Amino acid sequence: MTEKYIRSSLNYQWSFDALRTFNKVSAHICVFLCSQAIPLLRKGRSATITLSQYQISCLLANAFFCTFPHRNTSRPNAEYSGYPSINFNSLFEKWSERKREKLRAIMHYFKVVTDEHTQPEGLVTFERRCLSNTDTPKWKSCKETLSKLHVTSEGQIEADGKGMLQVDFASSWIGGGVLGSGLLQEEILFLMNPELIVARLFTEKLEDNECLIITGSQQFSSYSGFGDTFEWAGPYQDSFERDEWARLKRQILAIDALKFRDRTEQYNRKHIFRELNKVRFTIEPDIATGKWGCGAFNGDPQLKAVIQLMAAAKAKRGLAFFTFMDKHLEQNLEQIYHLMVTEKVTVGKKKLYKLLEDFCSQHHRSHVDLFEFIDKNIRASSRPSKSLL
Repeated sequence: MTEKYIRSSLNYQWSFDALRTFNKVSAHICVFLCSQAIPLLRKGRSATITLSQYQISCLLANAFFCTFPHRNTSRPNAEYSGYPSINFNSLFEKWSERKREKLRAIMHYFKVVTDEHTQPEGLVTFERRCLSNTDTPKWKSCKETLSKLHVTSEGQIEADGKGMLQVDFASSWIGGGVLGSGLLQEEILFLMNPELIVARLFTEKLEDNECLIITGSQQFSSYSGFGDTFEWAGPYQDSFERDEWARLKRQILAIDALKFRDRTEQYNRKHIFRELNKVRFTIEPDIATGKWGCGAFNGDPQLKAVIQLMAAAKAKRGLAFFTFMDKHLEQNLEQIYHLMVTEKVTVGKKKLYKLLEDFCSQHHRSHVDLFEFIDKNIRASSRPSKSLL
């Protein structure tokens, strides 16, 4: 450690009052030194890292004890300024009910991985994918019709999307506020599968044309609630099978949606094109997703549903869409999907993409929502034209 880092560490005062409040819980955690430096998943480069679950537990133990000194500063010119925080100091300060439940999940994880009878022995792969300009689909000319769709207002992506590619409604800083007070979909996912947290150590902030795919992470806990109602609900016995690499057959796709202060900003061709390309990262399984970017990021659930339908159609993958208790969206999405399938609507310029362009250009003059707009235009175009007298 250089003298500069020693001085900066001495000048920065951490408060661990939340950890002190939680002091009745203890964990026997191993300290592990890797034989070589952990490679980084840098922006602009497609690359893969595979770690054993044991290695991950040791790296997270070091993060728990805040032993990554070069990650203690958030200065814009710092060496790792483009990476999320990894030390757990922000989780240990400013006690709250949210942090109590987070710590219960984290402590349970360490309890499992330090017990010789339950210590996991598989591998986890972290793959950063970059979409090049040559790989970007020509959405205007796509001729694909819509793929299979299952919509439900009940259930959860991680619980009911077994065997599917599960979408993480990610922050561009992977893990979002998991080590702070955040408790939205991504933070909860990372708490139930704490091995995902280690991605913050080596994954640089995601660019518009990038995603992170994690294969093999284990779920250790159950939960109930969301946000302020979130509670750790006890241990979870993961029943996923393992592949030939000893990875659990769980695949998570981390993609970050655009964040809008003004909701009307999303009805823009440039933004829609960006979101289509962000969702374009699909692999072999069908996709389990939902209201991606529709909470704190202020996205329109109807628009995000149509965008994901288009991307799934292009990839020729089925889509399971979880509306998270939103029965109104469930019913409306089922109805508009049925109409589009009946009329054999395609992705490209003559149909859905063109409809989105028209909707964007007219949105400031109309208060009609997207599904109504699509319904009206499809029905109008399918009516037989009147013959001239």
